[in-house]
Amino acid sequence: MGKTLWSFVVFTCLLIPLAVADWNILKLQTQDGLKISLKNYCESWRMNAELHNIRDFQVVPEECTEYIGKYVKSTQYKVDSQRASEECLVYLSTSCNLKKDGFDAWIFDIDDTLLSTVPYYKNNLYGGKKLNVTSLEEWMRKGNAPALDHSLKLYNELKSRGVQIILVTSRKEHLRSATIDNLVKVGYYGWTKIVFRDPANELASVQKYKSDVRRQIINEGYRIWGIVGDQYSSIEGIPNPRRAFKLPNPMYYVA
Repeated sequence: MGKTLWSFVVFTCLLIPLAVADWNILKLQTQDGLKISLKNYCESWRMNAELHNIRDFQVVPEECTEYIGKYVKSTQYKVDSQRASEECLVYLSTSCNLKKDGFDAWIFDIDDTLLSTVPYYKNNLYGGKKLNVTSLEEWMRKGNAPALDHSLKLYNELKSRGVQIILVTSRKEHLRSATIDNLVKVGYYGWTKIVFRDPANELASVQKYKSDVRRQIINEGYRIWGIVGDQYSSIEGIPNPRRAFKLPNPMYYVA
């Protein structure tokens, strides 16, 4: 009898966490009663994060880490990113009256815009673990981030049209050498300027820091025709760019 009771207790304990995890997978429904699958839920979460309806999240929902991992490794992710790059070129060809005087400029972010951090986040549940800045910077110092192919093509096309490439990253100044080596190694070169965060502005929000950098660039006489970034904090703020293009990134949020 004792052995039977003990087996029942063990079995029940094993079921409890499954039941807790299951409530929003097998029995999930919207407020109006519409039953939805886990895929529906996670796709809706990803889409609303991209649309900036979901903000300031510190981790990807636990039940969606596998889905997000599949997305950032999928053909759909590549197609979404490629489409954004193609729209940059459509805009440049139809709406930008380039002066070709050395002051036509385009700004790129670096992480998950030019270089991919997916290999790092693969080992951190694709955003399911809270960010460890020290760990991330150690990974960045190794300089092994791969290029995002669509961004490399866009970068080279803009450069071939005489547009000045300016890189503005939220990486800190002490990562300058490793970052430049990484960029050159995967095919990026010939930029006009690259700006890192120095200790004086590390306490400011990323949006304020990047807005201040844009103001400085404009004061130097550059016309910023466009910005490409994976975070709204990279492309929003005053002075506003003429056009901003956001690349998909559901793994993390930077304010």
